[in-house]
Amino acid sequence: MLTTSHALSAPRSRKIRRAAVSGFFGSALEYYDFLIYGSAAALVFGKIFFPDAGATGTLLSIGTFGVAYVARPFGAVLWGHLGDKLGRRLALILTISLMGVATFAIGLLPSYGTIGVTAPILLVLLRLLQGLSAGGESPGSTSLTMEHAPENRRAYYAGFSMSGMQLGMGLGSLVFLPLAALPEQQLLTWGWRLPFLLSGVLTVVAYLLRRKVEEPEVFTGMQERQERASLPIATLLREYWVATLRVAICSTINVVGTIFTVFALAYATDAADISRPVMLTVVSLGNLGAVVMAPLVGRLSDRIGRKPVFVLGALGSSLSLFVLFDAIDAGNTPLVFAAGIIGTGVFFIMPVGVGAAYYPEQFPAQVRYTGMAVGLMLGLLASGFAPALAQGLSAGESTWHPTVWICVGISVLASIAVLSGPETYRVPTNQLGRR
Repeated sequence: MLTTSHALSAPRSRKIRRAAVSGFFGSALEYYDFLIYGSAAALVFGKIFFPDAGATGTLLSIGTFGVAYVARPFGAVLWGHLGDKLGRRLALILTISLMGVATFAIGLLPSYGTIGVTAPILLVLLRLLQGLSAGGESPGSTSLTMEHAPENRRAYYAGFSMSGMQLGMGLGSLVFLPLAALPEQQLLTWGWRLPFLLSGVLTVVAYLLRRKVEEPEVFTGMQERQERASLPIATLLREYWVATLRVAICSTINVVGTIFTVFALAYATDAADISRPVMLTVVSLGNLGAVVMAPLVGRLSDRIGRKPVFVLGALGSSLSLFVLFDAIDAGNTPLVFAAGIIGTGVFFIMPVGVGAAYYPEQFPAQVRYTGMAVGLMLGLLASGFAPALAQGLSAGESTWHPTVWICVGISVLASIAVLSGPETYRVPTNQLGRR
């Protein structure tokens, strides 16, 4: 027979697991959708939607990858307001639904050859809807999971959302592996559509899981005490702008991830002698390795602190890009695999995994969703346009060096930002963000 303490802990344990599983699958869908778009932009969208652009078609195509990041800050304000005022769960159900519908619709788009300039316009509009949704998905799911988690394991449980993110990215690359081997005519007519249509199934699964998630006690308690901010974004900008800026600078580390997953793919297949299936496999394995590492990285930061894990990963991931691109230039496939998998699956996941807990820990519950969402999405603006910038810098000269040095600079700035902030791993949940 269960004791009272066990009877109380069992329901709480179920809540924690539901929140973690929901965050895992929600983030997986979000980044699956984002990554299949990035892979399609690097490999086929230039020929499908910008066929008259010639050599600049790939640049224009990768540029559309970045437009979603323009919409993300607006989504951050919208979903953050709903999440801080009406509840995390409602906002997260809406974000996952919007992302799934927009991605499925991309798979149904006619080509430029069928409807002319309307095709790329519709592509950009749907990409903007993806960005609007993404502005609230990962900030909300990690905030909710962190709020449900035991105080000494917040980063561990929040890390499952990052595991889902990396799984989505891995699957987004993996699903293109058999498609990349198709004859070009089949790839350009129907092959590229399959990953987008598959997202419809994933959306239904994620939606059903999310409906079962409960609000965390820190939020329901805030409701009962009527402590909600009347306008979360105004409170955030007035009282927590320093924390928001810190999160924005820290989250620019995601530039390194988009260079690994998008620019390296385009560079290797366009300017070097590495095949598309090889690079897609490298990206997939690196991200799948990060699936396992994210909770472990979070658990490590629960024990030794957020800052040392973040800094080691930030610097290590950017420096590993030198090895990766040298190996691509040399056509050294084993080294490409090693550098890509270690760079993504070990080093890059360290700041990303820690950030899942560290970013929302910068804010009190009243503005936590809004604060993490706005800070994270402002930082991610740089990530969205990094592949297009890298493609532009490498055009003509086929060089990757300026891009990698920019990544090193970003890693240093992100490390300085995290070191300037409070160490939060021992702060009680109900005291987070209090000054």
